[in-house]
Amino acid sequence: MRHWKKLRGRPASHRSRRDGEAGVTLIEMMVVLVIIALVAAIIVPNVIGRPDEARVTVAQSDIRAVGSALELYRLDNRTYPTTAQGLQALAVRPTAPPEPRNWVAGGYLTAVPVDPWGNDYIYVSPGANGGFDLVSLGADGAPGGDGVAADLAHGQLQASR
Repeated sequence: MRHWKKLRGRPASHRSRRDGEAGVTLIEMMVVLVIIALVAAIIVPNVIGRPDEARVTVAQSDIRAVGSALELYRLDNRTYPTTAQGLQALAVRPTAPPEPRNWVAGGYLTAVPVDPWGNDYIYVSPGANGGFDLVSLGADGAPGGDGVAADLAHGQLQASR
């Protein structure tokens, strides 16, 4: 109320200038929106153009996580799941021989992942170069390939770290 009394005694020109300073003008808002649009125009194409690279990164992370779960399984049960038991043995206790001795309640994975292109990871035990082979066939779902269609294998990821 005191503030109003002070303004009431002042000329109208002072009051209108004061009222105009209290808010944001339409021009100021338009300038901010143009700046946001320019920043978006620069950043969005860089982010949108990389979904295939993001899928490769997700596949690499999945392979590492499944590989770690397989190692834990082996530590608890002295062997990796067989090829017949597959990766499902990490989520659900296998009933086919050899049944695991110390399978962890709740499993080693909550669910068996599929690669980012919707294909199952290929699991073979014993593997060609160790206890197991774990492979994603990449974007094309076929062996071989280049770029995002290249195969991603557990042993290759371990060597590249």
